[in-house]
Amino acid sequence: MPRPPNPEVRSRLLSVGRDVVHDRGFNGCGVQDITSAAGVPKGSFYNYFDSKEMFAAEILEDYWQSIEDRHGPLLYDARVRPLVRIAQFFRALTDDHSKNDFALGCLIGNLSLELSNGSEEARARLLAIIARWQACIAACLREAQQRSELEREHDADALAAVLIEAYEGAVMRGKIEQSGDAYERFEKFVLPRLMR
Repeated sequence: MPRPPNPEVRSRLLSVGRDVVHDRGFNGCGVQDITSAAGVPKGSFYNYFDSKEMFAAEILEDYWQSIEDRHGPLLYDARVRPLVRIAQFFRALTDDHSKNDFALGCLIGNLSLELSNGSEEARARLLAIIARWQACIAACLREAQQRSELEREHDADALAAVLIEAYEGAVMRGKIEQSGDAYERFEKFVLPRLMR
């Protein structure tokens, strides 16, 4: 009789495996690389995930949840003006990227490029995560409109989408250059011009 799955092993596969995929790319690592890094037999991987693509969907969720847990409260701090909250949130993301000298990029952006045409599970998860991100930013933008801090003719959802798209573009360039210059331009030029 097979042993029941161990939640600690699953958690370790997600945590360590996410780092492996983030460092090497989805196509740059195999299941063996993930299980070796986690100290788990290769055959055990499929006790927890139906496929490597399903694993990718799970690490994306894990990655975004960690961002929401650490930085999400910035977007809901009513003591701070909503546009300032948005800027603080993007600054917190940039600080995360700086810890690796901007070399890894964003797992969401990286896997969007690698998997959006090859894995329906990952693409669906990516769409859901970006929708959650956009909804949080749009809520702050609407609040700024109610406080007359942002022009009311802006479509908050569209503006939130553009901010995310611009930020992800800065992340991609920052990864290529292994520099924070693109992030700095985003904060200095993009945010002030779009959020007025």
